[in-house]
Amino acid sequence: MQIVSWKPEYSEEFKEMNLYWLEEFFWVEPHDEDVLGNPEKYIIKPGGNIFFVKDKNEIIGCVALMKMGEGVFELTKMAIKPAHRGKKLGQELMKHTLEFARKKGWDTLIIYSNRKLENAIHLYRKFGFIEIPIEENNPYSRGDIKMQLNLS
Repeated sequence: MQIVSWKPEYSEEFKEMNLYWLEEFFWVEPHDEDVLGNPEKYIIKPGGNIFFVKDKNEIIGCVALMKMGEGVFELTKMAIKPAHRGKKLGQELMKHTLEFARKKGWDTLIIYSNRKLENAIHLYRKFGFIEIPIEENNPYSRGDIKMQLNLS
């Protein structure tokens, strides 16, 4: 198993994994459709990245870092295929992502999530994210918790 960076040929896997996850737990919002339909435009070109967990030739997980402002990135679109959940892949993705962000010299990572995703919230807290107030312009109607990690 390895963690690899974005390649255009992974865009369909990225979209499908996230659509599956969103439909399993919530619903797909217009903001999701935009980002998942064109990750190059919304994530890669502005300076973010997408990482994938690859097992042999199969993509089985992903996470994105989307630029929100100077030195501030949203950790978003983390998904693991159902058959591979419970194998601590989210933890490996998180370690890799935080190491990448620190090497880049970024200041802050933020996450929008939902309290019903108890395992995800636990993972974020384990890695040092703390809850902060949600602003009026929250991009996700399902988001009822916002978390932040200061990297510096």
